[in-house]
Amino acid sequence: MRIVFKFLGILIAVVLVVAAAFYLWAGYASNQRLTRTFETHRVDFPVPFPLTAAELTAAGVTEDTGDVLALEHARERGRHLVQSRYHCVECHGANFGGGVMVDAFPMGRFLGPNLTTGRGSAVTGYTAADWDRAVRHGVLPDGRPSIMPAQDFLRLSDQELSDVIAYIQAQPPVDNEVPKSSLGPLGKILVATSQLPPPAEAISDHRGEHPAVPPPAGVSNEFGAHLAATCVGCHSMNLAGGPIVGGDPSWPPARNLTPHATGLAGWTYEQFVAALRDGTRPDGTKLLVPMTFVQPYAQQMTDVELRALFIYLQSLPPTP
Repeated sequence: MRIVFKFLGILIAVVLVVAAAFYLWAGYASNQRLTRTFETHRVDFPVPFPLTAAELTAAGVTEDTGDVLALEHARERGRHLVQSRYHCVECHGANFGGGVMVDAFPMGRFLGPNLTTGRGSAVTGYTAADWDRAVRHGVLPDGRPSIMPAQDFLRLSDQELSDVIAYIQAQPPVDNEVPKSSLGPLGKILVATSQLPPPAEAISDHRGEHPAVPPPAGVSNEFGAHLAATCVGCHSMNLAGGPIVGGDPSWPPARNLTPHATGLAGWTYEQFVAALRDGTRPDGTKLLVPMTFVQPYAQQMTDVELRALFIYLQSLPPTP
């Protein structure tokens, strides 16, 4: 019996040593991953975008006097984008003064920074290039990766990003010093083992050009593909679904959005709208988190946007 206890003691000691060594490695590896730097292209665009010749004519103003109207148009477009397509407030708070993305031990504490002009703003002095790197690449001004889900915003056009910036900059300043995000023990292990990689790593080309303007709004595959770009963070790049990388471990796998038997095959447009806006599937069951977060935004989408998104998804190759 004494030999058995001695053996168990040695085994437990070995396990503890191995576990400690693994945790130290995870801390080192995750830190290396989060401090590596990314090189991206440099872009420049105006905020706001100036009115086109047709818009100037329709408004009865000249190029010299159209700046105020251009800003009004940009802020209104930005408002629609933020309220219907790009879920900025989920991470940055309803007032853009900072928010909580994840606060759960042992995962960690991931916080959305203050985007207003108040004390604690994370975007003071940001240029268009800085906004581009942060939003569409998930890269901080010093080149390190952030926790921004940039893969969802990669296909955002220059004009749309400019509109979002114009809208955010019009919000009242909020004084809020947001602490830095931090990884817990599990978070470090997940980052180190590629289960929770920085979003910047999911973007294969940080030097590719972005579209200057979005596709024309209409019931077309081109416009639908543009809208569907915000779905890839959860539903994967081919939109066939699967485990949500970087999501809450309690979330179920994302649904297959292609017209496959495991996805949206046989769905009608009316059923698609009911799922997005009301959270009800064709069989009467309710959507689960995190799709429930999408409902308020889908309710703000226009019928043209929803129809374009539906016909695009139905045009995809059926992927199991």
